Parts: sequence; structure tokens; C-alpha cells
Amino acid sequence: MSDTILNPVEHAARHPIVRSTPAADFFEGAVLGNGGLGAIVCTRPDAVMIHFGHNNVWDIRIAENHRKEIGTFKEVFECVKSVPATAKSLSEDEWCRKYFKMTAENYRKPYPRPFPCGSLVLGFDRRKAEVLGHRVDIATGMCEVRFLMGGGVGVLQVFVAMKTDRLWLRMVDETGNPFPDPFDRVRLLPHPTAGAVGWSEESIVSSNLPAHAVPESLPEGTLSFRQVLPYQEPDLYDKRRGHPKDRAFRLTVRLNKAVELCTRTDTRSGLPETMGDLERGILPSSDFVACVQLDEGLASAVPIETGLLPLPMQRAFEDARDASQEVWHEFWGRSGVALEDEVLERTWYWNLYFLNCSVRAGTTCPGLFANWSYRNIGTAWHGDYHMNCNTQQPFWVTFSSNHMDKNLPYVEMVERALPLARQWAREYYGLRGAYGMHTLYPVEMTTHPYPVPTWGWAICATPWTVQGLWWHYLYTQDKVFLERRAFAPIRDAVLFLVDYMKRPAARGPHWDDDKYHIFPTVPPGLYGLRPGFDKNHDCLADLTLTKFIFSAFLRACKILGRDHAEENLIRDVREVVAHFPAYPTAVSQRGKVFVSVPGENPEIVQNTPNSVMTVFPGEDHGLHSSPDELEIAVNSYRNHRNEGGNDLVFLNLQGARLGLLDLEKFKRQIEYCQLPNGTCTDKCLQAHGRYNDNTGFAFMAPMGIWFENFALPVVINECLLQSYNGTLRFFPNWPRDKRAEFRTLRAVGAFLVSAAIENGVVQWIEIRSEAGTRLKLLLPWERATWRSTMKGEQSCVGPAWEVDTVQGEIIRLAQAVG
Repeated sequence: MSDTILNPVEHAARHPIVRSTPAADFFEGAVLGNGGLGAIVCTRPDAVMIHFGHNNVWDIRIAENHRKEIGTFKEVFECVKSVPATAKSLSEDEWCRKYFKMTAENYRKPYPRPFPCGSLVLGFDRRKAEVLGHRVDIATGMCEVRFLMGGGVGVLQVFVAMKTDRLWLRMVDETGNPFPDPFDRVRLLPHPTAGAVGWSEESIVSSNLPAHAVPESLPEGTLSFRQVLPYQEPDLYDKRRGHPKDRAFRLTVRLNKAVELCTRTDTRSGLPETMGDLERGILPSSDFVACVQLDEGLASAVPIETGLLPLPMQRAFEDARDASQEVWHEFWGRSGVALEDEVLERTWYWNLYFLNCSVRAGTTCPGLFANWSYRNIGTAWHGDYHMNCNTQQPFWVTFSSNHMDKNLPYVEMVERALPLARQWAREYYGLRGAYGMHTLYPVEMTTHPYPVPTWGWAICATPWTVQGLWWHYLYTQDKVFLERRAFAPIRDAVLFLVDYMKRPAARGPHWDDDKYHIFPTVPPGLYGLRPGFDKNHDCLADLTLTKFIFSAFLRACKILGRDHAEENLIRDVREVVAHFPAYPTAVSQRGKVFVSVPGENPEIVQNTPNSVMTVFPGEDHGLHSSPDELEIAVNSYRNHRNEGGNDLVFLNLQGARLGLLDLEKFKRQIEYCQLPNGTCTDKCLQAHGRYNDNTGFAFMAPMGIWFENFALPVVINECLLQSYNGTLRFFPNWPRDKRAEFRTLRAVGAFLVSAAIENGVVQWIEIRSEAGTRLKLLLPWERATWRSTMKGEQSCVGPAWEVDTVQGEIIRLAQAVG
């Protein structure tokens, strides 16, 4: 029925990631991956060096000391409450100072953390070959490294297989035929061990680990090592006996060429130096094909012997390539855009490419830096799950971009954390339900990993943790998912929030009102816990997210027919909602604005864009709002001051929701944050918040590849189509003088939507109903004609229009003629 000519695969192919020089640095190398295995292809002037990581491979050791000393919320609350409100900070109180230090001790350990899976080195003689650069075809996931050799150009093709944890390489000429390679040595480099020069911190971490092991015998052309990752901390672990819950990984490379043990002259001593166990010389032959495989799992299932690697031949390479390209084509077929703005179109395709490289169903949910790590890169903040926006943010893009399967690892992470969240609510707070932890790890835990009240008491993490489960239902209308996977975590969050807000400390005469307050709490990225609980109640983030999840729970009960079974909790929710605190506001130079917490100066420099959170993620305000509410939201956005680091996606998404995003400024910020590999890092924007004039504004750039910023396409999606309140709104933040087309973006109600705009006029709209729900939209014309695969052609008038749909029905709308 559609006459759209948009082909997302072709558009993706128009935006390769290209570098015209060697890329020796980790952040210059080509970014590859299959959602589990990650690889960074670096090109030194003397070698190709590929660094491996995996979402499933972690240093799983964890410190869980001081269980008894942590005490209960009630005990700690009374101690904090006793600190005079006149104190400058809680650290002035000796008990608080010691308690906060003690509760942070476990987090100060270097583990858990993503564990680098080693590197492959393919060396060559610089007198015979020169690296010219590399090119990544994001449509297929193929990286091509170009060499100049004897006047000819050779191309090393590299890709990660999408269905197996393998990386393939081969050497061809510019037409794709086999070509002599320049490589004269191959080496595997495990993560540095104790005594590695210049890496003292890594040495401390690695010195307590079992040494990597190398098999005694290997097939021809093969190198391999195995690394055990202990389950227990060093003082408890027996390296000789191990532990049944130990994990391990094995990295193996196999070449289609013969290799030999060689010696070379050591430059410093002048003496002969023999290659080590994991390095060999490569004997010349007519062509070059290689396969690298990563095996990971329980140590008992990953023996030292090499895994089953296919014989690296041209046919095997081509079969693996073709199978992977099918996966990439299916991925790009889910949605696409064609924009008369090269930067925004490139940003959309690049970041969805990175998303597909970094996350897939069935693997561990990525942490802060996903599946790419090398030495200490990727380990800041343990590379963990920060549940006050960082972990949620990359999954925001999965909904409207129509990649719902990419949200499943997040769902699985929530399910895995739920027993501990229930335990903490019960044992620490003495309340029902489940408490959303400030931080989490993908390892076995038996207590809160970060129970420090300064940030661990932030209540917003509880509704925020489960919000994405409700969105998953809204965008798919999958009632089985809602009943089996989403309802229980949402209900548990609601139970905790109701109990927390109905505590005597959160309501009563001492508040001078009849409200149920969220107290105490901590606003995201601001203030921490303060004497007298100044700035520690009714945070805007808490209020808007709690309202969101209360509404979701009530709707879920009705959808699933649970109104009777949940009547007591429903009654509690409605009572709290009837006495819900107002959003905190202040008067700024731009008028009335929301602030992150009552009593806040509206000129404060914020970390996360707290003052605009009723727009997103709260979804309470937006273009659908009354004029008065919209004015406050608009003022809040325009008045907001952000220090940078949590804003590139977040704040710009809020602006798009309000139809206020300056796209030219947005593009300049993308360029400011963009690394040579095409990913965007977190960068500071201004001082006088947590940062000052001595702060390096790029200090977060070398920490790792920031998974959260792969959500950039959602900002663009919201400029093209909005559906957050159940009504479709077309091109709300797109310049009328630029053409744009999108294909099968997903909308609330399980609609797949396509549309195009040109010369300021929407040309056509096409909507496929996946679930047969009622369609609501704002017509971009005064009058329109519409036809359906099931209802024939009819006319309609705007601005608001709605119609019942049937599952599988396709509706096409166009401006009425005459």
C-alpha cells in the first residue's frame, strides 16, 4: 500500500565511519560488535591491534562487608535527624562521617568490573607496508583496513559474526579477490598481570587473579589462552581448588597459515629474544584468512583446550559474512529515516549501528561502557548500572526506533535484581514491595552494593527502574509481557512507594498540610543528604516518576482484570494521589519554573536536567498540556542550566518533546562530544555546579565508550513523531523548509508509522496497526482523505481524529484535494 522509496539499508550505507590515518588509540579504532562480543580495531603504523570485550565477561568478585553495621533505615534516619540543621554538611558529625565511609567501603574495591578479554596483534614490517586508514560500512558491520604495499593497495576485511562470538579477517585487493598480506607475526595479549610496567592499578587487580593459562598443544596456526575469573574475594579464594561458581573465558585465534616460534634481537640488550607462548611468526602464503573466537561461561564449561573453531578458509569467511549481513539487513529493516540534514541523518544511523553492536537479547545487560574494554578503559564506577538515568537512557531509543528486542536485556536485568530489591525493602526499610537500588552489578549479590545514604536514599530510582517495563507494554500492547514480566516489578515498586509515603515521618501536622510526602530523598546528581534534610523532600524527579508509575499500575490492573485482586493497593494509591504534593516551583528571570526540590534557587547549575523532568521522563507535561502548564514547562526548559555529562540525550529530548529544540545547536553539541570513532562521550558544559575552572571538561572521555549516548536517535525520532500520550503528532520539532521522511517508527498503541514532509507540507502518512487498538492523531491538514486495507476510502477533518483499528490493518492518509 505504501509508495515510500525509503530504503534504510541504502541510507545506512551512505554513512560509513572513515579514518584516513592509522588509528592507534583505543578511541580512534573501529567499533565492532554483535551485542555480546565487542571489538575495537586499532591500526598502529606497525600492526593491526584488536581489543576484545564481552557483556557477559566480568570480574565477578564482590565485597559485601559490614552487613550488621549497615543497620536499618530507621536507625540511620534517627542518627541523621539528630545532626543540627546549622551544620554545613553531615560530615561534620563524627557518626555520620564514619558511617558514610564504612558504607562506601565495598564500592571502593576495584571489583566487580567488566574484564577485558585480551587483544590480537598482527604485526608487519613497515618497510613493506603502510596503513592508510580504515572504513566501517555500518550497513553490514564490515571494517576495511587499507594498506599500501609495493605500489598496490591491499584491504584487510574485518567483521564480527552476528550469531556467534567470532571475529573474521581476510586480505583482499580492491576488487575483493585474495591478496598477499603483509603480516609477519601474530600475538595474543591477555589483560596485563602483576608487574606490568606503568599499570600499577591493574597489577593490583590482576595480581590476585589466577594467571592465564596456555594449552600445551594447539592445532597448526592457532594461539589460545584461558583466564579464570574467581567467584570469591582474594582473602577467601583458593587458586588451586577454585570455586564451583568461578567463571572463565578463552580467546583463540586460528590462521590459515603456518606459524613458527621465532627469535629477534632485543634492542636494549642486543641479545636474542625468543617469542613467548602467545606469539608466533607467520610464514608467507598466497592468501590470509583468520578467525578469532571468544568462549565464556562457568569455568567448568570453558576448559583450557581450544574451542571448535572453523578452518579459516575463503568459503567459511564468505558464509559467515553473508549470514551476518542478513542480520544487519533485518536490523535496518525495522525502521529508517531520510533527512535533508546530513548530520542528523548520520547521527541517527551511526548510533543505531553502535546500539546493535552493544546489546542483544540473551546477553547480559550492558553497563556504563557496554562490551568494549581495554586495561582500565571501561571500568570507571565499576562500569556498573547507575539507576538514576544512566542505565535507562540507552534503552529509550528502542521503543520509537522499533527495536523492542533491544529492551529485553534491561527487562532481564530488572528481573534479576528483583529478589534483592524486595529483600532490601523488607530488611532495611521494613516496608513491602521492592526498593530500586542506586547502583547494581550483573553479578551475584546478597546486599545493596551502595547503601550510602548520600545517594543511596534517592527514591526516584524505584519508579525509574520499572518505567521501561511499562513503556515496553505501551509500545507493543503485549498483554502476555505485561502479565508475566512487567506487572510484578511495577506492583512491587508501587507497594514500596505507597508504604514509604504513608510513613508517619512523611505526613502529619509537622508538614502543615494533608499531603503524603516523599521524605527523605535525594535529587539526582544534586546536594546529596544534608543537615536538617534541607533539599531532601519532594524532589521533582521523585514526584513525576511516582505519579507515572502509579498511573501505570492502575491502568495495568484494569487491562489485566486485577481491580478486585488488587483493591487494597489500588485504594492506597488513589488515597496518596488525592493528597499528592505539588511540583516544586520558583520564580526565575523567565517567569515561573519547576525546580528540582522545594526551596531551590532556580539559577542553580544542575547535573541531570531535573527541572524539566515532568516533560520527560515523567511525561506529565508536553505539547498536549494546558497553556498554563505548558508555559511553566517551557520556562523551565529555557531557564535550565546544565553542567554537562548527563544532557546530550536527556536535555535535548526534553526540548524536542516541547517543540523547542534548536537543531543547529544540538548538532554543534554532538560535534563537541564526538570522538574519532564516531561515538559521543560525556563532556562538561559549564562550571559553578559540581565542576569548576580547574576541571578538565573532557575528563569523562577516556573512561570508555558511553553506552548511554547511543540513544541519540530518540531525540531525532521525537522531532519527527510523538505519541507519548497516545495521540500521534507529526513533525513537531522539524524545520518546515527541510524535507524529512521516516519509515515504521513505533508509536504508543503498537502502531508502525511512516510519513514524509516536503516544502512545509506533510505529503502522506501510513500507519500499520499491530494490535488493533484505537488510533488517535492530530491531522497535519484541515481536511484529509484516508483509506484502509479493510475499510475503503473516507474523508476526515482535523485537528484531532481517531478511529478504531483491526490488527494488521494499514491506514493511509493524505491531504484532501480541493
